[in-house]
Amino acid sequence: MDPTTTPLLARGLHKRYGATRALDGLDLEVRAGTVHALLGPNGAGKSTAVHAFATLTRCDEGEVRVAGHDVRRSPAAVRAAIGLVGQFPALDEVLHGRENLVMFGRLHGLGARQARSRAEELLASFGLTEAADRKVSTYSGGMRRRLDIAAGLVRRPALLFLDEPTTGLDPRGRNEVWEAVRAVVAAGTTVLLTTQYLDEADQLADRITVLGAGRVVAEGTSSELKDRLGGDRVIVTARSADDLARVAAAVGGEADAETQRVTVEAGAGGGTVALMNAVRALDAAGLEVADVLLRRPTLDEVFLHVTEGSAA
Repeated sequence: MDPTTTPLLARGLHKRYGATRALDGLDLEVRAGTVHALLGPNGAGKSTAVHAFATLTRCDEGEVRVAGHDVRRSPAAVRAAIGLVGQFPALDEVLHGRENLVMFGRLHGLGARQARSRAEELLASFGLTEAADRKVSTYSGGMRRRLDIAAGLVRRPALLFLDEPTTGLDPRGRNEVWEAVRAVVAAGTTVLLTTQYLDEADQLADRITVLGAGRVVAEGTSSELKDRLGGDRVIVTARSADDLARVAAAVGGEADAETQRVTVEAGAGGGTVALMNAVRALDAAGLEVADVLLRRPTLDEVFLHVTEGSAA
């Protein structure tokens, strides 16, 4: 494995807690310079996997290499190569923002001058310079999470683990964190993200791995996963129940009397072509409709489909 291109490689991971199989043959490869999202229902093994990658849990079987280091043989080297940001901010709210970052720098072994210099760099990178001398207790939720992520980057890790970084944040705070994550990757750090928000994975992840019952049940880009459900569809909503049959005949789709909608599966030409064909057919038939829209499968639908039966 080349750690410059594959900062995380896991093969055949098994972890049991009594009769429970938390991990059941997990394989995972994370490419450098990307955001890789790890999704799954409660009990799917996400937290156990991250703990194993970060040397916090030892697996019963399998191999994990982080930044080229084996987690069993070289745990100290692995810890030196990673940053870990948990679900809840690990900040001292009595201290100022700058003081928190200096404290983390000192805890990581930086000298006083180095710690101050690194703190200033991170405050500037995360747009927190103006708030640097305010107590963290006065920060908004988004600002706290940005500062927490900055603290995880004090040692310039090759790989940063982010565990549900936007839990409990409002839309503005979530957007602030998303921008911070993009900045982290642009600066050269690879991110492994666990999240309960599928739109977050859709927005941020270059690649997505879905876990179910301790193993990988789906993997790919967001578009690749959505394509597994059959691609684009055109949804036509009739103006009345009386028009429904004629609309369905005109566009060649399947009618749903309850919703007064007709669904047309996009063919080889793709969704845009199917949409244009539907509009032309309706115009030729002299039919007015309430709505016509092009719809792709959502990541939520993919998630429910591939994890069916694996939730705890």
